[in-house]
Amino acid sequence: MATWLVVGLGNPGPTYARNRHNIGAMVAHELGGRASATWKARRWSRAQTAEYSSGGHRLILATTKTYMNVSGVPVRNLIGEFKVKPDHLIVIHDELDIDLGQIRVKFGGGDNGHNGLKSIRAHVGSGEFFRVRVGISRPNSHLDVHDWVLTNFASAEKTVLAEMITRAADAVESLVRSGLAQTQSQFNS
Repeated sequence: MATWLVVGLGNPGPTYARNRHNIGAMVAHELGGRASATWKARRWSRAQTAEYSSGGHRLILATTKTYMNVSGVPVRNLIGEFKVKPDHLIVIHDELDIDLGQIRVKFGGGDNGHNGLKSIRAHVGSGEFFRVRVGISRPNSHLDVHDWVLTNFASAEKTVLAEMITRAADAVESLVRSGLAQTQSQFNS
């Protein structure tokens, strides 16, 4: 049975829970809810995890208990604890350069200025892992990008947010079950 580590990036605590930057954690919790998985705090790893099996695969869902810019520390710890190779790591994260509601799945690549990805690449020693990139769009106003990612989704965006979380969770399941090419064909828009 292949083991996959699925990390939903975000900042810890209720203050950030509904922020654009926390879309990855929202998707991880959606996956956990689908499987009725129980979340468990992992003090040493500085994360919380939930485990379940699907289609002959073991999935370990995780959200970090650190701020985004040091996400690599708990990810590295979890990779070691569960003995997961980076090519069985899926990171779900927000993406400014993708329109709200759109999803892109890819393997490898740079960090595109995303501090969470930058930290993971530094601590894991590679950028060769899967990414489910969830579009949050760039700000249209005078807002700084840093301020934008720390804003909550607007009330008018709640419908698209719910659909986006569902589609991103579907993309993770497809990636594990059907592989990259089929998942990209189905979800990359």
